[in-house]
Amino acid sequence: MKCPFCDHEELKVTDSRNASEANAIRRRRHCLSCEKRFTTFETVELALQVHKKDGRYEDFQEHKLLNGLIAACRHTRVSPDQVRSLTSKITSQIMDLQTREISTEKIGEIMMEHLKELDNIAYIRFACVYRRFKDIDELVKAIATLNEKDIIKNKSE
Repeated sequence: MKCPFCDHEELKVTDSRNASEANAIRRRRHCLSCEKRFTTFETVELALQVHKKDGRYEDFQEHKLLNGLIAACRHTRVSPDQVRSLTSKITSQIMDLQTREISTEKIGEIMMEHLKELDNIAYIRFACVYRRFKDIDELVKAIATLNEKDIIKNKSE
């Protein structure tokens, strides 16, 4: 790494800590030449391929997971912090599988598991898009998978 001010290569790390994003490390650096300080963020580059329904492959992109969760949780009691935390949790679970490729179906199922625990409305919204319900009967079946205990728990919160 080079100093962004003078291109000098000798830098000293003065502070390291986890960034607000779960998969990043914030490092405060000090250039030994020009004495200026700057901050860098290091993230893990995931070498995971996602197998799409149409047969294509693409790199795993956590922001797509986040965007899907944001859409499902919009106008619910789920906070933005909970969505970011859930995104990190799901990403970690996917990485724990220690595989080089994963299907969009598997990612969707993992997301639905977590959404079902978090919020019934977010779960049903995601299921509607993910499963592409063709009629009301499919929607009713999805709602029926929510057990009565979960529905009562969500009503009381």
